[in-house]
Amino acid sequence: MTGNMSENMRESPPIITAVAVNRSGTIAVRATKHAVPVDLRISQEELRYGGERLAQQILTLCSKAAVEAGALHRVELEATGVPAAILDRLGLATRDELADVDAAEDQSLPSSWMRSL
Repeated sequence: MTGNMSENMRESPPIITAVAVNRSGTIAVRATKHAVPVDLRISQEELRYGGERLAQQILTLCSKAAVEAGALHRVELEATGVPAAILDRLGLATRDELADVDAAEDQSLPSSWMRSL
């Protein structure tokens, strides 16, 4: 096979990611619009709560970052003239859906960490 391989290779588009951080700022996840984590930062103090809780928080943050990355990708494609119907078919989140995720997170928080005896 002869010829320049770079002629046949296309430059892949940049991967759009977003960051989600827990309320205390002790866990930060950068993930793609498919919820694939590409960077993870965990404060040492988070480890005291155990692996199951940490894993659940990471998964939750990956999901939240994915919605935001999808919304960012949607905005980018809208700017290039892609019709909303196509963006909907691609399943890219809207800013309203991102706001819904934030609102749901606020509602799921307990009003107090204290429990009755």
